[in-house]
Formats: sequence, structure tokens, C-alpha cells
Amino acid sequence: MALKRRDLAGLVAATALFTILQGAPAFAADVTLNIGYQPIVEPSRVPQADGTYEKVTGAKINWQKFDGGADVIAAIASGSLDIGYVGSSPLAAAASRGLPIETIALVGLISEAEALAVRDISKPEDLAGKKIATPFVSTAHYSLLTALKHWNIDPKSVEILNLRPPEIAAAWSRGDIDGAYVWDPVLAELKKSGTVLATSADVADWGGPTFDAWIVSKTFAEAHPDIVAAFVRVTGDATAAYRADPEAWGPTSPEAAKIARLTGAKQDEVPTLLKGYIFPTLEEQAKPDLLGGGTIKAVAETSAFLKEQGKIPAVLADYAPYVSSRWVVDASKLSF
Repeated sequence: MALKRRDLAGLVAATALFTILQGAPAFAADVTLNIGYQPIVEPSRVPQADGTYEKVTGAKINWQKFDGGADVIAAIASGSLDIGYVGSSPLAAAASRGLPIETIALVGLISEAEALAVRDISKPEDLAGKKIATPFVSTAHYSLLTALKHWNIDPKSVEILNLRPPEIAAAWSRGDIDGAYVWDPVLAELKKSGTVLATSADVADWGGPTFDAWIVSKTFAEAHPDIVAAFVRVTGDATAAYRADPEAWGPTSPEAAKIARLTGAKQDEVPTLLKGYIFPTLEEQAKPDLLGGGTIKAVAETSAFLKEQGKIPAVLADYAPYVSSRWVVDASKLSF
């Protein structure tokens, strides 16, 4: 009997996991890896739910949930996190302040997964005097400011409030805000009773691309390069599995159930939310337009914009020390 497409995808994934487990570093059992993640709908939630990261790295992992990249950066700066999930704007702000971190993998290029949702506002000019919420120093905040600049609207004419995603959801339900620039799954809830004025795909077209990434403390990376490479490999395998057969991650799939459990998204909405990102494979990430060079340029341009907006005091001459293609290249070469 011929294998169905989904069965074949599952067999490939299971075989890959088995070979990885055979080569998992046995000496890492005494290492505790502190990881800060955000409840964002993306493929690596699946290996997180399955315990694959622990099995492959051999480390004891302490997963900590955060609602925004700025909080992740603060935790890494304090030494309480080794690896963290952040957006390009918090990454740029952290690098500009000289935090000893390095980008080890891109998760996704943000498209429609972040947007400005509003109610009783039909055009950009109507934003003046309105209360618009967003998590400060996040990719959403950066995109909001970029959109206002594109529309020639003075940010000071808008009451921009610093709220985390759960606070945005509560404020929206109470009618305390007129809109918010935020990401899924909260964005999906806002869209049910509001309208979208601009998405991050629009903002990218206006010159402000954004992305999500995994970063690592350089101290941890220097001490445990094998664990970091294995972490990147697991993340990349999750992306590859989704890219190979997106339809297999449907609303009733185990993958959708696991993502929903870790993010708070509704399971039947997970497939649509996944389409809000462009997920590059490890091989694609290593190319010149991403971690091989383009990401460095994007971080530098984001930093320049943040300085222009008064969000950071200065920019660096070179952001290359904070972005590396080494880890995706090393992860791609792992053989077990």
C-alpha cells in the first residue's frame, strides 16, 4: 500500500529524530540550559512540546515564557537566560547597547503575523488623538513608528501606550484602546471585532522589514558550542518539516494541538496564523541576503531608526559581531 503524503512526512521526521538522538551529546546531562520563549505560533513550538530539544542536546532545559522581546533581553542581560526568542527591534536595541549576544538562527520573516488592528478608524489620518497600544521596543512598536512615518503622521499626535500582548487583549475587550500593533495570537482576537490598517508585510514594503530570531549569550555559546548547534538543528528541522508539507499541520493535526497548547492560540486557527510568517530553512538563512549579510544590514538600519526616534542613545559602526551564520552552517553539517 502506498504511503500517504502525511504518513511519509511523519516517517521522515521520525527517522530524522532517531538519527539525531543516536548522536546526542551524552556529556551534556549536567548542563542546565535556560531558554526564554514567547507564545508565538511557529514550528519550533512542536519540538519544544515533544521534549526534542532536551533529548538532542542532552541538557536539562528550563523553559521560561515571556510576553515580549524587551523582557527576554533584560533576562539575558541579568544572566538568567542563555538562549532567548526576540524580534529584530529588541535585538537591534540590545546590540546597540553592547549586550554580549549573538543571533544564532532566524525563526521567521514577519509578514501578516503582526499588524495594526483598529476600530472606528478607517484611514491613517484618523489615528490622531487615538489610543494605540503596542509593546515598546518590540518589532510591533518599530513597525508602528515606521508606518506613522510613512503616513507622515507625527507620533506625538497619537497616544501610544506601552502594553504587553495579554494587557492589550484585556484593554481591547474593555474598550480602553482604539487600536493596537501586536502579533498573533492576540492579533487574531482583535481582528474579529476590528479592522487591519496595516500589516508588517506592508511595513516591509515601506522599508521596515522585521523578523524573529533566537539569540544566545556569548558566554554560553563559547562554553557549549555543541549544545547551541544542536539547538539550532532541532529548530531548523521543525521549520523544514513545516515547509515540506504545510497542509499536514492542519487544524486537527497533532502539530496544531501542540502549538495551541504552548501559545494560547485556538487550535483551528493555527494553520492560518502560521501563514503570517515566511520561515527560512537553515540553508536559506546562511545565504548573503539573510545571516550571511542581509540580516546585519537590517539590524543596522533598525538601530538607526530607533536612534532617530529617540529609543536608543547611539548606534554602532558595525553590527556583524551580533549576527552570525556560523550556527546554521554548523547545524546543517551535523551528521549522526
